[in-house]
Amino acid sequence: MLLLRGLVSSLLAISLTAMADNPEVEFQTSLGNFVVELYPDKAPRTVENFLQYVNIGFYNGTVFERAIPDFVAQGGELTETLERKSTFTPVVSESTNGLRNERGTVAMVHGHSADSATSRFFVNLADNHILNYVRHEQGLEGYTVFGRIIRGFDVLVKIGNSPTRDTGKLQNVPVDLPVIHAAYLLEHPIEAESPPLQIAQKIKNKKSVTMKMTSSKLAKKGNTSGKTSN
Repeated sequence: MLLLRGLVSSLLAISLTAMADNPEVEFQTSLGNFVVELYPDKAPRTVENFLQYVNIGFYNGTVFERAIPDFVAQGGELTETLERKSTFTPVVSESTNGLRNERGTVAMVHGHSADSATSRFFVNLADNHILNYVRHEQGLEGYTVFGRIIRGFDVLVKIGNSPTRDTGKLQNVPVDLPVIHAAYLLEHPIEAESPPLQIAQKIKNKKSVTMKMTSSKLAKKGNTSGKTSN
C-alpha cells in the first residue's frame, strides 16, 4: 500500500507540473455530468489527495450518500450498498487558505478532527458560512475548500433535492442513490458555464413556471367540471 501510494504521489507530482494551473475533473453520474476546477495553489495537499483517488478510479461506483436542499450534496466514499471503501491516510486540513464555502464550491468532509479528511467531498449548494474556518478549536476549524463546479451545477442541485431517508447512523440518504460511474482528469480545460447562482435561479424560475402552468391547468379543469355539473 505504501509503495502504491508513493508511486501515485510521484505520478501526481509530475502531472501537476505538466498540466494547466487549475486541473479539471469530470464526474459522470447517474443523474448527469459535472466538472470540478481544482485550486492546487490554494490547497496543494488536498488537491494532490483528491487526484490520487481520481487517478486510481476510486470514485467509480461510489455514491452521494447525503443530500440536503440548499445546503450540500455529499459523497465519494460509500458504495451502492452503503459500505465504506478503504482509503489512504487522511490529509492535513487547509481550511485557512482563504477559500470560503460558497455556492458551487467543493470541500472535503472530515470527522471530529479537521485533519481526518480522506476521499469524501461535498458541494455547497448555498453560501454556507457556518462551514468556514473560525479559529483553531475543535468544531470551529471549518472545511477545506479546494475547487468549484464550473459545469453541471444543475446536476448537484438535482442531487440535493433528492427525496431522502434515514438508515442506520446515516441521515439524509437519497432514496435512489446517485451513483458516480466515473471520474477522470480532463486533458484540455473547458470553458465555465454560468455561475452557480445564475444556474440555481434558472432552476427555480423553471419550477415556478411549471407550478404556474399546473395551477392554470387545474383552474381550467375546475371551471370545466363546474360547467358540466350545471
